[in-house]
This record gives sequence, C-alpha cells and structure tokens, in this order.
Amino acid sequence: MPAIKLYRHPLSGHSHRVELFLSILGIMPQVIDVDVLNGEHKQPAFLKKNAFAQVPVLQDEHIVLADSNAILCYLARKYDPRRTWFPTETVAATHVQRFLSIASGPIAAGPATARLINVFGAQLDHNRAIEQSHALFAVLNTHLQSRTWLAGENPTIADIANYTYIAHAPEGDVSLADYPNIRAWLESVEHISGFIPMQTTKTGLAA
Repeated sequence: MPAIKLYRHPLSGHSHRVELFLSILGIMPQVIDVDVLNGEHKQPAFLKKNAFAQVPVLQDEHIVLADSNAILCYLARKYDPRRTWFPTETVAATHVQRFLSIASGPIAAGPATARLINVFGAQLDHNRAIEQSHALFAVLNTHLQSRTWLAGENPTIADIANYTYIAHAPEGDVSLADYPNIRAWLESVEHISGFIPMQTTKTGLAA
C-alpha cells in the first residue's frame, strides 16, 4: 500500500472529504491529528506543509498536497485506474468540476460556515449562513429530483466533496427536513463501499 500521511482535524469537513475518499479507494493512511484549536496549524512545522495554515494536508511519499478538492483530484487520478471518480471525458469532467466549485463556494459560505460558528465559535453572520444554505439546498434538491448522483450516472468526487458539510448541516442549525432528494442522495453516498462517517457534535439541530 502507498505510504500516505493525512494531516487532519477530526471535526473538519474538509479533512473528512479526503479521509472518506481514501477509505473508499481502500487506502489506509497514517492519520495525524493537527490541534487547530490551539494553533498547531499556524506553527512553522505545519506551515512548511501548507502556507495557508489549513487542514487537510496529504503527504504521498515525497509529494505534499493541500486543499481538499485538489487532493481528491490527485487521488482519483493516481489511485482509480477505472477513471470513474474523476472522468477524463471532457463534458463529464466539467460536470464534476462544477460541483467541486460549489463545494468550495456556496457550500463553504452556507452550511460549512453555519457549522463553523456553532462547532468552533467563529465570529461570523450565522443568520446569513443559514439563509445561504437553504437557498443552495432548494436548488440542489431540485437538481437531485431525477438523479441519484450530483454529476453523472455514477458516484464521483463531486459527491464526496459535497457530502460532509451537507450531512452535518444540522450542526449549524440548518435543517434538511424539507429536502427529501438531498436526504436520499446522502443515503446513497453512505451506502458506497468503504464509507466512513465523520464524528458528530452535540450542537445545533443535531443535539
């Protein structure tokens, strides 16, 4: 097996994206917890791995990579010989990239931020994050009305990138009750062989 190290925080949804995909690929990394609550991610040793002071960081022998979506792309290209998780065909790849952008944009601004406020005490606008979450979820719920997966007929890294913060949205006081198609999609992801959940917290609607 590849000698992979994953620097992560157990409550980081960005970290979970990578940990989940590694598990699905059947790769068991050496998991190294980074104490972000006490600022370990801002210390020189970690900044050498990621100058932006963020988890996760993946080390694959001599290669060191940061940014969860970039890591997903790397893993899919290197360790998925069937090329189903990140298709090489132009249109299919574009559909996946679209949802990677959603994961780093609307998901980050909506459910990820709402959860960040509740779980980590971030001083941000909670009401706005909740509003943005519901606006996004309304669109995604319609998108998933006649499909199982976000970006094609099979699961891709688009599903992996978007799963965690949506599944844990209630921890940020964002209810999923009005979005049956999203809930069905979450269940589909959870039935993928190798799925592992992220640790839950006693915050928000999940309490």
